[in-house]
Amino acid sequence: MNLNQADAEAFLFHESALLDSWKLKEWAGLFTDDGVYLVPPLDQPEGMPDRDLFLIYDDRYRLEQRALRLLKANAHAEFPRSKTRRLISNVRVTNTGGDVAHVAANFVVYRSRLDTLDCFPGHAEYEVVVRANDELAFRSKRAVLDLDTLRPHGKLSIIL
Repeated sequence: MNLNQADAEAFLFHESALLDSWKLKEWAGLFTDDGVYLVPPLDQPEGMPDRDLFLIYDDRYRLEQRALRLLKANAHAEFPRSKTRRLISNVRVTNTGGDVAHVAANFVVYRSRLDTLDCFPGHAEYEVVVRANDELAFRSKRAVLDLDTLRPHGKLSIIL
């Protein structure tokens, strides 16, 4: 796969727009059937899900279920829903000649809810593939938070 910089950036910006507008089902649809969404522990950013306890380790089914749960009015952690705004920068594309392109980017997610503003800085690592219909898709997304602790946030109820 030969993914260019402009297409990679456009795909990540599209993902950000879906998340900021709470189109979570559509966001989950950006993943392949075998896709995974990972958020490693803060003290083990290079951790592996088979040996470390991740904050989030979702396969495609769990991604879809997470999206459905967060959209329900009885999702108390997100009702009323947070207002989020994502900033994506320093997008880097590595094409290895196979069917997967590796994309990395820095992010900051600002979250406003109940008179509180939280900031979640970090970086994300993606494996991007092309589906049969020539659309890009995530085989994996690993969102690494550059925080020492989730406090004062306390919990992670939004999708990074």
